[in-house]
Amino acid sequence: MSSRARAVGRLLVYGLGVAVFFEAGARAALSVDAFRERIHGHDDASKRLRWIASRKGKNEVGYSFDVHHPTRGWALRPGIRDMTVFGDRVLNSNSRGLRGRTEYAYDKAPGVRRVLVFGDSFTFGEDVSDDETYAHFLQQRLPGVEVLNFGVHGYGHDQMLLYLQEEGLRYQPDVVVLGFLYDDMDRNLLGFRDYAKPRFELRAGRLELRNVPVPSPQDTLGREAFRSKFVDLWTILRGRWDWRSGVAEQRMKELTLAILDEMARITRAAGAQPAYAYLPVWGELSKADMAMTRRERFFFNYCRERGIQSMYLRRFFLSNLRAGAKFQVYGHWGPEEHRTAAEGIAAYLLEKGLLAIAP
Repeated sequence: MSSRARAVGRLLVYGLGVAVFFEAGARAALSVDAFRERIHGHDDASKRLRWIASRKGKNEVGYSFDVHHPTRGWALRPGIRDMTVFGDRVLNSNSRGLRGRTEYAYDKAPGVRRVLVFGDSFTFGEDVSDDETYAHFLQQRLPGVEVLNFGVHGYGHDQMLLYLQEEGLRYQPDVVVLGFLYDDMDRNLLGFRDYAKPRFELRAGRLELRNVPVPSPQDTLGREAFRSKFVDLWTILRGRWDWRSGVAEQRMKELTLAILDEMARITRAAGAQPAYAYLPVWGELSKADMAMTRRERFFFNYCRERGIQSMYLRRFFLSNLRAGAKFQVYGHWGPEEHRTAAEGIAAYLLEKGLLAIAP
């Protein structure tokens, strides 16, 4: 063997030893719960490692009412009957996994108008019963209109777009309402959140779908032992830098707006109207004046530029607050917040003439 070959061999052995050292160190560090939680961030590795730690001895996606979905990652399990959730609340789902017991055919009955509502846990109604969601209250306020709740906890706008494409448009909607939360935007950068999920990448102005089909929980758990924890650690640290430097936020905004554009495009192509509602949450509910927040300005400037109907619901919350209502400023909405949101959405839909309702 030549001296050059021996030198290359020693270099390879040295490199392998260094790789093993760093991999072992990363595995040791990430096996410590306190360390893992200390560095937890908005990245795939952080979310996946937290899910893995919570799944010991389980093969479930997340909540007991979740089911794995090969395109969207997870969905509401169909056919649930009177499940007790969130303490003492009641959850039902129809045969296609929409919240509530009501079954809807894809084809509308003559004269019926349909509103589809998409969103995350606030739209789904985490911490409330079926008859306390804003979709339910909206149905009560709009006679002759069917309101279908497509909300799913933990969803990003990417999953909402896929849900609209795959299922929503089959129901022949007249209006598609998006319950928008600014905090959902960072989910669009992730391939793992509550569970493994799809994500889009923006290439030359076009959305390209990644991470589909989404693996089952059994497959995800089975592959974990073979994942490099050094790569995980690097992903976490790089993610923290990207957020601190503003790189991730810029990517998040560009990708989110492209997804919202696509939702509006396919809605209009199906003959329906998109209507996006900014859902005020947490500290926004107790804000005592009408001045728009930075997040609200971002949302409403976008809707105005794209010609999308937008709903400023905080004025309804403020009006009810002045009338004596008490709202939860932390956690998910309670029935009063859902009722107020439905009041505002109904008022906008009627005011803008998006629904022709017979007197």
